Amino acid sequence: MKIMKLCMSLAVVAMLFAACDDGKKKEAEAKAEQEKMEMEAKMKADEEAKMMEAEKMKMRENSIASIAMKNENFSTLVAALKQADLATTFMEEGEYTVFAPTNDAFAAVPAASMDMLMNDDNKAKLQNLLKYHVVSGEWKADAVIKAINDNNNAYNVTTLAGENLVLSLKDGKVMVKDGKGKMATVVMADVDASNGVIHAIDKVVMPKG
Repeated sequence: MKIMKLCMSLAVVAMLFAACDDGKKKEAEAKAEQEKMEMEAKMKADEEAKMMEAEKMKMRENSIASIAMKNENFSTLVAALKQADLATTFMEEGEYTVFAPTNDAFAAVPAASMDMLMNDDNKAKLQNLLKYHVVSGEWKADAVIKAINDNNNAYNVTTLAGENLVLSLKDGKVMVKDGKGKMATVVMADVDASNGVIHAIDKVVMPKG
């Protein structure tokens, strides 16, 4: 009888050890599975971050500012954007329509006026002037022409500077009238960018103020 009780006790102890070992094994397996899931989630997040960064780099490389930097006809405009701390703005996501003065357009501005605008003390004025050349949203040439025709050949657009430009057609070309009543002509349309479109103009437009 004693031997039988001893055997039963040993069997119970063995079962307890087995149950304990089985519990530890399951715990270890659960922990390993959790670590695997966490690693897979991290790898997926890292991959998505890399893809987003690659897309952001591609967008910047094809942005309005980058395209202007690659075009020798806009070197003065690029210098002005950098001086006004706006170059980075036009590399970021968004939708802009830029009526971009060519180098010849800037060359027609009196040297004293350009020197004044490019002075560090007049950064706010330079920013305002440059923003006066930009309209929110992407307006391709066909949309601009339709809007002009739908508005009796005088379509008002509000710029990022808060003042208006008036767009019209003359001899099949889009004209841009500024706040002082002077006219600029679009000489190159629909330069596509990842964050909008560029229309080159032959004059620097000036706000009324």
